Amino acid sequence: MIADVEARGDDAVREYSEKFDRWSPPSFRLSAADIERIVAGVDRQVIDDIRTVQRNVGDFARKQLESLRDFEVETLPGVYLGQRSIPVSAAGAYVPGGRYPLVASAHMTVVTAKVAGVPRVAACTPPIRGEIPAATVAAMHLAGADEIYLLGGVQAVAALAVGTGSIAPVDLLAGPGNAYVAEAKRQLFGRVGIDLFAGPTEILIVADDTADPFIVAVDLLSQAEHGPDSPAILVCSSEEVARKALAHVEALLPGMPTNDYAGPAWRDHGQVIVTETTDEAFAVANAFAAEHVQVLTAEPRRALALMHDFGALFLGEETCVSYGDKVIGTNHTLPTRGAARYTGGLWVGKYLKTVTYQEITNRDSSVELGRLCGRAARVELFEGHARSGDARAAKYAGDPLPWAV
Repeated sequence: MIADVEARGDDAVREYSEKFDRWSPPSFRLSAADIERIVAGVDRQVIDDIRTVQRNVGDFARKQLESLRDFEVETLPGVYLGQRSIPVSAAGAYVPGGRYPLVASAHMTVVTAKVAGVPRVAACTPPIRGEIPAATVAAMHLAGADEIYLLGGVQAVAALAVGTGSIAPVDLLAGPGNAYVAEAKRQLFGRVGIDLFAGPTEILIVADDTADPFIVAVDLLSQAEHGPDSPAILVCSSEEVARKALAHVEALLPGMPTNDYAGPAWRDHGQVIVTETTDEAFAVANAFAAEHVQVLTAEPRRALALMHDFGALFLGEETCVSYGDKVIGTNHTLPTRGAARYTGGLWVGKYLKTVTYQEITNRDSSVELGRLCGRAARVELFEGHARSGDARAAKYAGDPLPWAV
């Protein structure tokens, strides 16, 4: 499909959209008038809530941006080394549809990109059963998307990455999606940047004898409903709490409106692990390197010292993973399938390129570095590199050039 979109552009995109979504409007891009009409039809409370959540996401992203600073340092007389963070020129934000209109993904991808300073954000979301997901469109618009396309699936991310006649290519793709979207992003990585490789949503709860078993059960199922392959894991130092939580899960599942997803997820991917101590529970949690780790213990902040492999931590009963997913302000695009061992989630820095620059204005320093470069490069048998250093030492200090003709 990616190759076909690259070869045939808009024609291929339209064919795939018709085939998979039964969607083929005159233009996939929404006009300003379209957007105004769609947003006007969204309930005012929904609009107010979107604005509140986007303010939370934006505030946290701005704090992240403030933690990054450009700098310049003089390392030798007249030798200046500097670092700058430059936003990518264009980002693609994929906001999934399918069964759920994931409005919150618009906040996480578009708001964060705009805070980073990305000048062009092209956002895509699929129609849902032939209908326009109005709240999602409103969220994209209010977040600051420069282009909004009603387009989903592989055809959407391929169009954003390689470009078509009507869609200009982007430099970075961000946002979750189904298994096909995830695989397309994996194959496109290198041609464009991506936020991360995303798998099924995961929750792991660390609990002790102070945890409320009912809260444990509710929170496990809150994430199991993402899909039938979403792991929900309880690691608990109290067998009594674990057994009570398990009983609550079994009691709650039949009445859940999303039982068709949560039920198989719990049946096939649920785990309850009982440990001797809470410290052992934290060690087990580290081994999972789960996407979401919720800590329901007497001293939840101990996790900050004891845990090092996780996508995001949620500390204490007053906090829950669902807050992170929907409203609290931290980014919900997080590593899964053990990737938390080597990466964090989507953040404002993902949209920035950290680059360096160098300048020498002191000839004595250039001579010193030139001689050092000559010796260091010849150890590696890089004669051409060495000669660049030799040339400066010769020009500024009269060093001999036996290789010159």
